Amino acid sequence: MNAIAELNDLADRSLLIVEDDKPFLERLSRAMETRGFAVKSCDTVSDGIAEIGRAAPAFAVVDLRLGDGNGLDVVSALKRKRPDARAIVLTGYGNIATAVTAVKMGAVDYLSKPADADDVVAALLATGTEKSELPTNPMSADRVRWEHIQRIYEMCNRNVSETARRLNMHRRTLQRILAKRAPR
Repeated sequence: MNAIAELNDLADRSLLIVEDDKPFLERLSRAMETRGFAVKSCDTVSDGIAEIGRAAPAFAVVDLRLGDGNGLDVVSALKRKRPDARAIVLTGYGNIATAVTAVKMGAVDYLSKPADADDVVAALLATGTEKSELPTNPMSADRVRWEHIQRIYEMCNRNVSETARRLNMHRRTLQRILAKRAPR
């Protein structure tokens, strides 16, 4: 049975999305609504926890790093209020330690950004017995590296010298990378 058919069988389709990247939040919200979810969206940890206090959803998609804190606090609050809820964590800063922590706190999966809506639905609806499918078109290693560099560059307020220092690379090398187009 595909994920959309499974979703139609579910009585409670409430979904909370907590994401501070506004364009991504809007795209994901629209995509999840077209897939049958009743979406509430927030862009801070405090708003997410407040929304859970009002009405704990059956599903949640939470960014790991938010402007006012850690998205795992939202997952933890959701699991306390509604233990049967299914939450996944999205992040652009994937590593094994945070993935393990997310699962220990109650997340059912951990996806790297940018994740598309079909991957999110599959992760939300996957049962523990089945293995999730490999992505049909994963990002190349060059693209993942480029995305990481761009994210750090933005976090450093587009300061090339500071970005190069944090990435432990030569400033001119970084300038050449930033001048090129994104790899596929």
